Amino acid sequence: MRPTFRTLLFLAALAVPVIAQEIPPLPPPQHKGILNPPVADGDDARTRIARDMEKKAAKDRVAALKTDTDKLLKLSVELKQYVDKSDENVLSLDVVKKAEAIEKLAKSVKDKMKGPN
Repeated sequence: MRPTFRTLLFLAALAVPVIAQEIPPLPPPQHKGILNPPVADGDDARTRIARDMEKKAAKDRVAALKTDTDKLLKLSVELKQYVDKSDENVLSLDVVKKAEAIEKLAKSVKDKMKGPN
């Protein structure tokens, strides 16, 4: 005996609640860490101020780097002139002082280039 369409429809209607009961509902999503927390007006202002301060600090650091590299160039040229004037038997104390000043300034420039870490 072949089931009729009406019988199949009746059986399907009975099976839907049973299938629905077997599948548990999905739990609501739980956020362990909020990626983008809601920003309050005060937080937004603080963020903007902090960003402006970082930009100003970066500009100041670049300006200091330019000044220091200009000094470094000047000291290097002076060192070259002292070395050219010195004799092979005599090393001037000025040459040693200039070399130390260049070394100290070069280290300062290197540290500034690394940033505020």
